[in-house]
Amino acid sequence: MAPTQISPHFTRAEFACRCGCGVDTVDVELVELLEAIRDRFGPVIITSGYRCINHNRRAGGAQKSYHTIGKAADIRVKSTPLGEVAEWLNHSYPDCYGVIEYSDWLHVDVRSMPYRSKRHI
Repeated sequence: MAPTQISPHFTRAEFACRCGCGVDTVDVELVELLEAIRDRFGPVIITSGYRCINHNRRAGGAQKSYHTIGKAADIRVKSTPLGEVAEWLNHSYPDCYGVIEYSDWLHVDVRSMPYRSKRHI
């Protein structure tokens, strides 16, 4: 069975919880934001999408993580430094969304108020 496309470049399975529980909740606005990133920079790899409460706890996520409601994704962008993607997001969406730079991935979420951080883990 072919994966379910939810946008031109993403499938529902890419957002599924990595623990194997099968939950694949994803917010439409998040998918639209990831499509905008892809349109600007090329292929986006989702390293973490939805996380059930148990998986989020095991992954060390925040208690009220946006991952647990399908409004966050950790990503990498092929052939583009994460700082460049973060800078573009900060410039393009200054009044909303969460953008957290880690050393190996970029966390993006669709919260209504802006949040910016750099964490080198």
